[in-house]
Amino acid sequence: MTDAAATGAPRRRAVPEWAEGPLSALFALAVSVLGGAVIIAVVGENPLTVYATLLRGAFGTPERVAGSLLQATPIITCGVAACIALRAGLFNIGVEGQLYVGAFAAAWVGFAFELPPVIHALVGLIAGMVAGALWIAVPAIMRARYRANEVVSTILMNYVAVLLTSYLTIEIFKRPGGWSETDPIAATAHLLRLIDGSRVNIGLLIGLAAALGLHLFLGRTGAGYSVSAMGSNPKFAEYGGVRVRRNIVLVLLASGAVGGLAGAVETLGVHHRFMEGFAPGFGFDGVIAALLANGHPLGVVLFALFFGALRAGSLLMEVETSASREIITVIQAFIILCVSAQFLFRRHGGVSGERRWRF
Repeated sequence: MTDAAATGAPRRRAVPEWAEGPLSALFALAVSVLGGAVIIAVVGENPLTVYATLLRGAFGTPERVAGSLLQATPIITCGVAACIALRAGLFNIGVEGQLYVGAFAAAWVGFAFELPPVIHALVGLIAGMVAGALWIAVPAIMRARYRANEVVSTILMNYVAVLLTSYLTIEIFKRPGGWSETDPIAATAHLLRLIDGSRVNIGLLIGLAAALGLHLFLGRTGAGYSVSAMGSNPKFAEYGGVRVRRNIVLVLLASGAVGGLAGAVETLGVHHRFMEGFAPGFGFDGVIAALLANGHPLGVVLFALFFGALRAGSLLMEVETSASREIITVIQAFIILCVSAQFLFRRHGGVSGERRWRF
């Protein structure tokens, strides 16, 4: 008789190696690349040629490397936002909406106020964070007080955020004679550029600092330990003195604030105004990166760089081959399917009472 049977403890079924640890991410990437290769072959192109062109488009010249870093910057910050929630056993899939409201708030500060340099940019970043936190406040309270599913509420808030910012841009703050965009922000609100001739800015360093800060917070502070304990087993954490309901609200507010920060960086550092549809899925890419990294902030950086390279390289791929840049969407779809399969195996391989997301 096994120990589990003798003690009456629930038995844990074996989980495949590909669904655990770093192997899970490598498996997802391998399947996505192979799946993309099949689609490329179906449209009549050589997968090796297309992927070689994709790599050249992402890393072929210093300018293209800068383009990859530019694309990866918002994904890093959005991934950190998703990680904050995941490590507490929560799922903030509304990062895209928080990015939009954060970007609009930063733009409003940028064109509506006159402030000294540095201070203006700092106030814009803070405004973006406040907007992102406020945007997730209702789902956070509903989750803590009424146990409402934050996956549903946050994803619904995405649509409201996109439509609301579009309305404000087109009907109230639209630049006269321009496209669907606001007035440009003041030069005093611009973020410092890191690379001459490129739009890569200190937002990249902000994202890296956020990832490192979260890593240290989770691993070296008592508050970080309480967050991880809450993610592992909320009932056990509450029994140990952790105020779970309060932490749910605080964690989701922090996650929303970092999502809003990603949008503020895009406005102040890249576009210098708010434009309708300025972020083609950065928030969702950040969530996928966080899942692939298994909730580890430093791992998010690596996968965000991967997604940034895919986005940047797809431009040259579309020019030099007949493959559409939508092949990147296909690759991401395969990744989502693999991640979903991994969660299914983890759920059936775990025991009752474990956290919803395992890291």
